[in-house]
Amino acid sequence: MNALRRLSRILFITLMGTLSIISAQAETPQKGGMLTLILPSEPSALVALATVAQPVIATSAKVNEGLLTYDYNLHPLPQLATSWDISPDGRRYTFHLRKGVKWHDGQPFTSSDVAFSLDLLKKTHPRAKSTFANVTSIETPDDLTAILVLSHPAPYLITAFAAGETPILPKHIYENGDVLKNPNNNAPIGTGPYIFEKWERGSYILYKRNPHYWDAPKPYIDQLVVKFSTDPTVRSLALQTGQADIGYRTPVALSELKRLQENPKLEFETQGYNYSNSVASIHFNLDDKLFKDLRVRQAIAHSINRKALLNVVYFGYATPTETPVGPNLKAFHSTKPSPYQYDLAAANKLLDEAGYKKGDDGVRLRVTLDYSTFDDTFRRNAEFVRSALARVGIAVTLRSQDLSTYATRVFTQRDFSFSIDQYANLYDPTVGVQRLYWSKNYRPGVPFTNISHYQNPQVDQLLEAAQTENDAAKRVAEFQQFQDIVQQELPDINLASPQFITIRNKHVHDDSPTADGLEGNLSSVWLDKAAK
Repeated sequence: MNALRRLSRILFITLMGTLSIISAQAETPQKGGMLTLILPSEPSALVALATVAQPVIATSAKVNEGLLTYDYNLHPLPQLATSWDISPDGRRYTFHLRKGVKWHDGQPFTSSDVAFSLDLLKKTHPRAKSTFANVTSIETPDDLTAILVLSHPAPYLITAFAAGETPILPKHIYENGDVLKNPNNNAPIGTGPYIFEKWERGSYILYKRNPHYWDAPKPYIDQLVVKFSTDPTVRSLALQTGQADIGYRTPVALSELKRLQENPKLEFETQGYNYSNSVASIHFNLDDKLFKDLRVRQAIAHSINRKALLNVVYFGYATPTETPVGPNLKAFHSTKPSPYQYDLAAANKLLDEAGYKKGDDGVRLRVTLDYSTFDDTFRRNAEFVRSALARVGIAVTLRSQDLSTYATRVFTQRDFSFSIDQYANLYDPTVGVQRLYWSKNYRPGVPFTNISHYQNPQVDQLLEAAQTENDAAKRVAEFQQFQDIVQQELPDINLASPQFITIRNKHVHDDSPTADGLEGNLSSVWLDKAAK
């Protein structure tokens, strides 16, 4: 019996070893093929230099990499930097750069590119001004060392160096002339796994494999094609028919998800959105005569039923939030309810007090609500708000536009009354949230900054204190107090934090191994042989 047991165990171990070898062989990345990624909107540029629009981030990182990338728990991993040191007082960050990396035009990548990029981003990027506010200088003692010198500690800073958030750009390309008009913004040169080939406007972007990529044998695929369509039905059909291999940020209508989950050719992934937590919200233009009146903003807040919105707009694929710091940032998120809960009687009373009486047609006032076509939930949110406000006598006209037109209207021309949008909290409120409420970040012409033109010295003081506070408990308290104030003053109305889902065909592998998912460089992605 003992001999039989030993033989059975040997056979079992042998069988499991064989299965492990077969499994390992099956998962060995295959080389070759073309991957088609579909986006919900065409990017306005291909480098995340002066915008944080998702289509731009999704394309930028394929060419322009970051110093670091991050695992799903946001622990840093090497990219253009191989290692890093932070001084005990938190005021010096030393990055040791990867040796032998070259830009796509053959020029060497050095610490001068890092210093130049961070200085440039502080001037042009919507979030970098606050992210790197404490960085006073960048030392480059040699070609492979970059040292960030800070005036005060920045406890969030080590998580700021992902490719989509802080792209490292070629100094020799950008150092002369107007950086915002540089041709490289639309035909980029980088260090990344893919080399830009061409951009057929309105149709697709083509990248080819970088044969000299520093992380050989990556990338595995020969070509990367990025297509775009604002129609979720078109995106859904493309994924089902194989015209697209993968789509991110829930590329189909939410009402379609359950049906598509029955398709045996498709897979659904929620990992890869750990770096970018978003909150959908209504933003008021506080320079607009109508919305300068707090009572009108309060009335609109009382008109919004978040529970109904969650079902009607998001089909349950979201978490309601009443503060700008979303529930995914658990350490900072305030669970205090808004002082302006759903109450139509209170909304009508406030509008009466503000002098907006109902006419014979039941209408008190008329106003235009702007939104972009980047995401179908923007339209659905706008339609929900229009319906909700009609119940209290506010007639809303919806105005949709592509992302580029929307950004110009709202952030450059300031030609809007209120809007529906969605902003990333990212990994820390200083980076993702501060830009929308810090008075010093009101920068007309720079998209996705202080959209409302909100100004409050106490809020500024709290946000600036949190930038440098190393005591975790004090920092949480500062953000809690900040949320209390903005909930009272209503420069915006926060609605929900959506759940994002990647949809891919089963022949696609290793597309989202890091926290930034499809917004990363896609160097690890590979295709089954049958799909090539």
